[in-house]
Amino acid sequence: MVSECTYCEQDIYDHDPVFVAEFEHGARIQDKQFCNYACLYSFIDEENLVEGASCEIDL
Repeated sequence: MVSECTYCEQDIYDHDPVFVAEFEHGARIQDKQFCNYACLYSFIDEENLVEGASCEIDL
C-alpha cells in the first residue's frame, strides 16, 4: 500500500499524516510517512533514533 504508515501499516490518509524527508544530492526525497505524530514518536522511540541525533548549540 502506497499510503501505508511506516510504523503501524495503516492508511495514513485515514488520520492526520506526517511525512519525513531526507536530502540526497541536494534534493528532498520523501523517506517515511506516519499516520500522526504519535506513530512518528513511537517509531523514533522504538528505533532509538534520538540518541546522539541532536544539534549542538553554543550559548
